[in-house]
Amino acid sequence: MEIFRKFKLAVEKANNIVITTHVYPDADGIGSEISLAMALKKVGKNVICCNDEPLLTRYKYLDPQDIVSYTDEIHNKFPHKPDLIIVVDTNNIERTGKKFLEYYKSFNCEVLYIDHHPCHEQLWSDHCIDTSAAATGQLVGNLIQKMNIKFDEQMALPLYTAILIDTSSFRYPTVTDETHSLIAELLKTGIQPPQAYNGIYGTKKIEHMHLLSKVLGSADSNSTNEIAWIVINKESLQEYGVDIEDTHGFINHLLILDNVKVACMFRDDGDQIKLSLRSNGSIDVGAIAIQLGGGGHSHSAATIFSKKQSDELSEKIKSMIEKIEGLLPEMALTRF
Repeated sequence: MEIFRKFKLAVEKANNIVITTHVYPDADGIGSEISLAMALKKVGKNVICCNDEPLLTRYKYLDPQDIVSYTDEIHNKFPHKPDLIIVVDTNNIERTGKKFLEYYKSFNCEVLYIDHHPCHEQLWSDHCIDTSAAATGQLVGNLIQKMNIKFDEQMALPLYTAILIDTSSFRYPTVTDETHSLIAELLKTGIQPPQAYNGIYGTKKIEHMHLLSKVLGSADSNSTNEIAWIVINKESLQEYGVDIEDTHGFINHLLILDNVKVACMFRDDGDQIKLSLRSNGSIDVGAIAIQLGGGGHSHSAATIFSKKQSDELSEKIKSMIEKIEGLLPEMALTRF
């Protein structure tokens, strides 16, 4: 109720509302902003979604009402001074992108974060933050329910997809009975699980399968098989014509390995390496990521570290795996 109170107070005094999400948005951010915009329109608010860049083609089906705009066209499509900017799926305005940040600074209006990622303590009192939520889509769905707005199919599909993606098809430990209760309400609108799953996962080209085969074919593990990892480099992405956004799920294939506790995916971008971490539920990879300069959830986290062109990737990976091995004993989750 506390989160809804903060949301209600912010929305009630605003008429012109812009909703956005982080740069390079995933389905959780996109689905959350679309459904929330539809809900706020139903209570008479003047609302638009505006992201740093145009919505990728593969997400267009989630936005049949063409609610999502982008910064280069926002002044033409929404020539109003926003009273409130709602940022979903991140709790840092800097993460919305350079162009959107300029748009925000030109008005410097009130900002409300709706998010399930860890944040600084001072944000908790004024924003809608719940790190126990399985997805930002779950938070948004709960807020819509508390507004006494009935879900329809167009609102339900983006939210279902948001939760589906951010829980890796409901496999993460943050999924609870409350998550499935919301899913049940969304399904009552008439959307079908195959419709949502195929819409978000079933849009790959054969080259995607070829890259996945190459990446998994080079998977490795440490001596105890508790840590497994894969590597993706930009040359392979270019060779197979695969977008970075389509590789996020590759790491989850490692979680089926016997004895694995931590799955790692190293993405070599040339001058930097992004390390994604996933847990089988027994290890807090969010705490590991913090130790490595990043952050995230206990089950899903990431960090980025620099790499000179002369550096050997294999040596960088070896060094990082050794650090993770050293952190494992103190990162065990007692609830497992």
